[in-house]
Amino acid sequence: MTPYEVFGIYQALKLHFTQESYDFHKYNGKSRISLDAFDKRKDKWHFAKLSRKFNDRDECINFIVANLLEDSQSWVGNLLMTEADEIYKGRQKVIQSLSYVFENDCRHLFEEVSNPNDVIKVADGDYPVLLKKTMQKVVQPETLCVLNKILGFLPNWSKQINDTIVWPNYRMKILKYSDFLLLDTNKYKMILKKIIT
Repeated sequence: MTPYEVFGIYQALKLHFTQESYDFHKYNGKSRISLDAFDKRKDKWHFAKLSRKFNDRDECINFIVANLLEDSQSWVGNLLMTEADEIYKGRQKVIQSLSYVFENDCRHLFEEVSNPNDVIKVADGDYPVLLKKTMQKVVQPETLCVLNKILGFLPNWSKQINDTIVWPNYRMKILKYSDFLLLDTNKYKMILKKIIT
């Protein structure tokens, strides 16, 4: 990959995670920055170093997505740190064993409640159990994404959660990240059914 290609992917993904209107998949990861504009950037050497890390476009995308999920304002220089590699490896580990992670997260979530609906219920405008546990990193964000794909509760949360500072950004991050999870929804429905019945 060339430094300019990595830069384009980084810019497009950053837009995807920070702008409601931009969709990385819809625009095929394109942004409007020319090669000339890239050549004038003072941070272009960061992209040159990053470009040597990746064998292909998908690996580059997955690496940047993992790090933007952790911090959507992540500066390109942070992607060259050891911590960025650890974040990527951790996300990959979760994704590669997602059905196992999902089942364990759901067992943990549903053990603590008498009614399964209580996990996603917004009480008095406060965060539901699922959201709290995800933000506390007790439950993986992939689990929240999968449950939302199955149950579709995010629109209701947006209407019922009172927080107007943290929640809107977190909601967008979860929705934008969901676009990168290719799932067999039926498989996860079966796992969920097994746990709650």
